[in-house]
Amino acid sequence: MDAIWNAMYHAAKAQQNPRDISPYVSAGGVAAAILSAAGNIYTGICVDTSCTLGICAERNAIFHMLTQGESQIQRVLALMPDGRVGPPCGACRELMAQLMPETYGDIEVLLDYEAEKVAPLSALTPEWWI
Repeated sequence: MDAIWNAMYHAAKAQQNPRDISPYVSAGGVAAAILSAAGNIYTGICVDTSCTLGICAERNAIFHMLTQGESQIQRVLALMPDGRVGPPCGACRELMAQLMPETYGDIEVLLDYEAEKVAPLSALTPEWWI
């Protein structure tokens, strides 16, 4: 695993802290890290609610990136509650595609940290609807 993936993994791991916020909100079960085109790592955690007001960790990290004035993603990883890395959900893939419609397929997605398995987003989202 290269140094950047390692840094991203450890950045996400440092943010992952599953906890109940209230009887209706939990946070931190999933953590994510994205690498911007400028080389910055942004992290986010999931926020789960008893209705549809929650947010995925990947989108949370993307929104942190946007807040800092960046909009181009190079890499993304999601750290699941069991400690394994897994692919982003459909909503997160859709946001990345809408954010980078011409080049979203080039975003590298870490699918398995231990096996060092990486795939382009185009392999996970082969025929975008637009």
